[in-house]
Amino acid sequence: MDEATYRQIEKSVIRKLDWTLVPLVMGMYLLAFLDRSNIGNANVAGLSTSLHMDDAQYQWLLTIFYISYIVFEWLPLMWKILPPHRWGAFCVLGWGIASVCQAATVNWSGMMALRFLMGMFEAGYGPGIPYLLSFFYLRHELGFRIGIFLAAAPLANTFAGALAYGITSGHHAIENWKVLFLVEGLPTVAMAPLVWFLLPDSPQKSRYLTDDEKIVAETRGVRQAGTASRVGGINMREVFSTLLDVKAWFTALMYFSCNVSFASLPVFLPTILKEMGFTAVNAQGLTAPPFFLSFLVTISTAWIADRTQQRGIMIACLTTIGGVGYLMLALAKSVGARYAGVFLAASGIFPAIANILPWVLNNQGSDSRRGSSIMLLNIVGQCGPLLGTRLYPANEGPFYVKGQSVCAGFMFFTTFLVLGLRTLLWWENKKLDKEHGTVDDQKARTQRDSTASAAKDQSTGVENSGPMFRYVL
Repeated sequence: MDEATYRQIEKSVIRKLDWTLVPLVMGMYLLAFLDRSNIGNANVAGLSTSLHMDDAQYQWLLTIFYISYIVFEWLPLMWKILPPHRWGAFCVLGWGIASVCQAATVNWSGMMALRFLMGMFEAGYGPGIPYLLSFFYLRHELGFRIGIFLAAAPLANTFAGALAYGITSGHHAIENWKVLFLVEGLPTVAMAPLVWFLLPDSPQKSRYLTDDEKIVAETRGVRQAGTASRVGGINMREVFSTLLDVKAWFTALMYFSCNVSFASLPVFLPTILKEMGFTAVNAQGLTAPPFFLSFLVTISTAWIADRTQQRGIMIACLTTIGGVGYLMLALAKSVGARYAGVFLAASGIFPAIANILPWVLNNQGSDSRRGSSIMLLNIVGQCGPLLGTRLYPANEGPFYVKGQSVCAGFMFFTTFLVLGLRTLLWWENKKLDKEHGTVDDQKARTQRDSTASAAKDQSTGVENSGPMFRYVL
C-alpha cells in the first residue's frame, strides 16, 4: 500500500469514527450528566419539601453520589478487560434504572440508596470513556475527541435548565420533581440496547469500516500501543509504576482541585440564581445560557490545544478565567455582575476538565499506564466533590461568599499545578533530547537510512514509547 493510498484510507477511518463512535459516547455522557446533576433542578422544584428534608440531608444526597463514585473508581479498567459494548450497556442500564426510580422515592433514605447506585454505575462509565477513545485515536487526535465527549456535560446542563423550566412551569398530576426524574431518566434506559449493538469493541470490529479501513485501523493501533490487540488484560507492573509517577499525581491533584468547582456549580446554580431574586421557574431557565457558552468553549479550546500541542497553557488560561468568575460571585453585589461571573466560572471549569483528561492520556506510554493514570486521576480527583457539594449551606445565602471564595482559590491552585507540571515535562523533554537527539534530528536520520515504505513505517513505529517519544506540553 503506497503512502497516498494509506493516507486517504486513514482519513476515511478517522471520519467514520468521528461520525459514529464520538456522537454515541457523547450522547451517553450527556444522559449521565443530566441524570447526575438534575437533582439541583428537582430541589428547586420541591424535592426537599416533598420528602421533608432539611439542608444537611440534601447536601448528603449530593455527597453520597461521589462517595460511591470514588469507591468504584477502579471500574474504568473494565473497558480493557471486558468487551466494551457489553460493559457500556451494563453501566448505562444500571444508572438509568436508578435515575428513573428516584421518581418513586418517598423518603430521604430511599433517595440516598439510589444516588449511591447511580454513582457506582456512572463510575464504571464516564471516567473510562477517554481511555476507550485512546484505543481508536492517536495521541495528537485524542484531545479534540475527548473535548467533544466532555462538552456533553455543559450541554446537559443547558438542556437541564431548559427542560426543568418547561416541566416546572406546568401543572401535572404528579409532583414536578417526579416528572423531571422520569422525563430525564427514561431516555437513558432506552439508550442501553443501542450501546450494546452500536458501540464497537475495537476499530477492527467496527461494522462501519471496510476491510481496507480495518487494516489501516490495525496499523494505527500498533503505532499507538505497539500491538493491535487492545482489549483482554492489564499489565499490573505498569499499573504500579504509574502509581509512583509524580506526573500522574500532578494531574490527579489538578482534577481534585477543578472538581471542587465542577461538582458544585451544576447542582447549586439554580439555588444561587433563585437567591439573586429570580423566581424558581426563571432561575431554572437562566442556568442554560452560561452552560451553552461553556459547551462552545470546551470544544474550541480542545481543538486549539490539539493543533498547537500546548495543552498546559490552555488549561492555565481556562482555570484563571474560572477563578476570576468565582471571585466576581464572591465579591460582587449587583445581580448583573454576579450573573456575568457565572458565565466566566462555567467557561473555565468545564473546558479545563476537558483538557486535563487528554493531557493525562497523552503523556503515558502504554494502554496499562493510560488506564491506571485515569484510575488514579479519578480516585484522587473525585474526592474534590466531597468538598464541593458541602460549600453552599442554606444559612450562608444569598451570596455564599465562603463557598465562592473556596472555589476561586482551588481554580487558581490548579493554575499553579498546571504551570508546575508543564515545567517538569519541558525538563523531561530536554533530557530525552540530550539522550536521543531531537525528534527532528531523528526523523532526518530515519529518512536518510530507511528504505521501507511509508505504510510499513506507519505499522511498525510505536508512537508512545521509544527514543522519539516526547511529552505533550
